[in-house]
Amino acid sequence: MLVVSKVAVRLLPRERLFAWASRPPRRVRRFANHEINWVAWAVETVGAKPWMQALALPRALAAQAMFRRRGIPSRLCLGVARDGDALAAHAWIEIGADKVLGGAAAARFTRLAEFGGERV
Repeated sequence: MLVVSKVAVRLLPRERLFAWASRPPRRVRRFANHEINWVAWAVETVGAKPWMQALALPRALAAQAMFRRRGIPSRLCLGVARDGDALAAHAWIEIGADKVLGGAAAARFTRLAEFGGERV
């Protein structure tokens, strides 16, 4: 899923990419907590490999797709922060109030947008 996400970030228009990220899961599984840590670990481990080197947005998109497939509602969040004279961007995944992917670095970023979440 990381490879698909990296290609999608490079080739798809952002409107289509974020429309895809906004889709809720078809069914919601309330008791899939053991899978949350496994998905986060898998995406972080493979994304950090030298041959993959996936940045935050492809990692977040891949994790959100994997959560959606498992029936776990999640939010993909985008934020920015000042990095000297430049701006830095970051993406992370939240489930409920918890930041499950990319959350360690997310504290210094101001949230600009979020996609996905649970059906109302």
